[in-house]
Amino acid sequence: MTASPSPPLDSRDLPDGRTELGLASNGEQPQLRADAARNRARLLEAAAGLVAEGGVANLTMEAVAAAAKVGKGTVFRRFGDRFGLLQALLAHREEQFQAAFMAGPPPLGPDAPAMERLRAFGPAVIRHEHAHDDLYVAARTDAARNYTVPAHRLRLTHVAMLLRQTGAGGDTELLAQSLLSYLDPALVHHLLTRSGMPLERLEAGWYDLVARLTAAAQTP
Repeated sequence: MTASPSPPLDSRDLPDGRTELGLASNGEQPQLRADAARNRARLLEAAAGLVAEGGVANLTMEAVAAAAKVGKGTVFRRFGDRFGLLQALLAHREEQFQAAFMAGPPPLGPDAPAMERLRAFGPAVIRHEHAHDDLYVAARTDAARNYTVPAHRLRLTHVAMLLRQTGAGGDTELLAQSLLSYLDPALVHHLLTRSGMPLERLEAGWYDLVARLTAAAQTP
């Protein structure tokens, strides 16, 4: 069966030629009533606290229920299972990061030139994923789905937009996918923890990739 195409991200063109993107939520939850939204946030705060204290291995439905002082059934009704809870917590972390590169200060945010934003994006992703690496690795168990979740599509749209704005030639969507593959959480985790590479080396590699992909646009 052919998979249905992913819905387009919320974006619009601005008068100055930039593209404004809408924040990508987890894309799977209907609009919650205010009280339900508060309860969900309370559960996610409890889950985040458990992960901060003991890592993802410390995250169980029972532990979240106890930390939030609710019945275990409440947690299951809200998230379905542990994987659903992991996905919701990951989406919460992504929304915080999205706010930084879509509306935050330069060089990551929209007030900086496209080239500066593109250069800043990679190190910001690497450090964000490294700070939450056990969560990212644990939540990314479905390889095919990793490329269709709203968070990935927003990153793809954002990087492709920046490539176009720098004047990079070629297929900017495929180039953006190539850049994002460098930032894959499993790869970042492997290079930093298994291979022992310092963050600075990964960041330098990103700068090199960006320079090579945009070289033609920077040539007078």
